[in-house]
Amino acid sequence: MARKRKADDRTPRRALWRRTLIAITVCGAVVGGLVLYRVRSDETATAAERPVTMEEASRLALSRLNLYEASPVAVTLTASEGGGVVVRVEGVVDYRKHRAVGSYRITGASGTSGPATGRLDRGLVVWDGGGLGLAPTSEDDGSPPWRQAEHIPRSGWSPRSYTADPLDAGLRLLIELGADRPDNPLLLAQSGARLLGRDRIDGRRYDRFAGPRAQGSTPGAEPGGGRSPLTYWVDGDGGLRRVTMRMPGLGTPTTVEFSGRESRAKLPEAPWSAG
Repeated sequence: MARKRKADDRTPRRALWRRTLIAITVCGAVVGGLVLYRVRSDETATAAERPVTMEEASRLALSRLNLYEASPVAVTLTASEGGGVVVRVEGVVDYRKHRAVGSYRITGASGTSGPATGRLDRGLVVWDGGGLGLAPTSEDDGSPPWRQAEHIPRSGWSPRSYTADPLDAGLRLLIELGADRPDNPLLLAQSGARLLGRDRIDGRRYDRFAGPRAQGSTPGAEPGGGRSPLTYWVDGDGGLRRVTMRMPGLGTPTTVEFSGRESRAKLPEAPWSAG
């Protein structure tokens, strides 16, 4: 019974975090002199770009914790490699174990799969905070990637460290998005987080936020006006639905989509085991 109660307390815990974060933001705003904006109650109104309110900063601050608590979560990553080459990864991330597994497919400029980048046109990928590993997959195996990965021995993976290319940057971002505690909403607001607009995805309303600026950046002095390269889509409960990341020299940003908890997934141990 104690285990069930712990699960049932998840929603009250989020509510407590949210009330606490809003209180912190209010107190900090009074001390630090932040300019706060009144939230419009009309949900159909179009939001003009502006600094986040205390309530918006609190929801953005909770988004990483909500993602962590929902683990393991199903994800889709789409990265443009330039020259018309696109890599799509569909998989699962477990933010408690800091591990992820998925299947990838490379599509060329003509819209057909092919080894345009010198890699396999499709396969399996596992990744964590330190790097990634690639392995071939069977064309006929339609099982989830985490199940396919269970049958590949450690020697079957080709591991490597992260590089600066868009796919690696996207995988690294993905593994770092979840956190076991909320961010500080006051710091998010002070660091330049902004509301960019409101969108509907699959019939649900999401606020679109620019993340905090990189430390030391000056507004207006860089491409994008010093705005963060990361954009977040967050719902009214602090649920994270989408993240995009602008990459230097590429017109198409890397996109990450979250589609909910994947309770069946069991991530393989082999790629990370010692020895």
